[in-house]
Amino acid sequence: MISEIIMAGFGGQGVLLMGQLTAYAGMIEDKNVSWLPSYGPEMRGGTANCSVIVSDEPVGSPVVTEADAVIVMNKPSLDKFESALKPGGKLFINSSLIDKKATRTDIEVHYVPVNDIAAQLGNSRVANVVMLGAYVASSDAVTKKSVIEAVEYVLGKGKAHLIPINEKAFDEGAKLVK
Repeated sequence: MISEIIMAGFGGQGVLLMGQLTAYAGMIEDKNVSWLPSYGPEMRGGTANCSVIVSDEPVGSPVVTEADAVIVMNKPSLDKFESALKPGGKLFINSSLIDKKATRTDIEVHYVPVNDIAAQLGNSRVANVVMLGAYVASSDAVTKKSVIEAVEYVLGKGKAHLIPINEKAFDEGAKLVK
């Protein structure tokens, strides 16, 4: 099993964290992983994307050219990365911010209103975890259990109070694709 994922958006949307959580979850499950971040010079508002590979086999290169899944959090990312998806792949679109539809018909598309859901949960900063829940529920790359363990690890003891809202956000995203 190998899962090659591209996650993209603008800085401040938690795109790189989404990729880190996926990679950590893979490590927790004793899988081979690669996380390759890429971002512009701006801290917030610039472009950010990462390539994540989770595999049962050794990872030869961290570069993803034909992804099994593409997750886009803003319109420029949809425009740039929809073509990087292999036929039959899964495209996850943040429909809260992107009013454009996918142009391809040879892929599976999920429109996930992650910002709207995060706002309903009372914390706009968990939009990325809503999207991660949607992705994980529709793939066999990693499990919810290992993602939540990764959240606990990344947040650390000082932010442990944020674990319940992140788990709720994950579950809300997962509901949308089940």
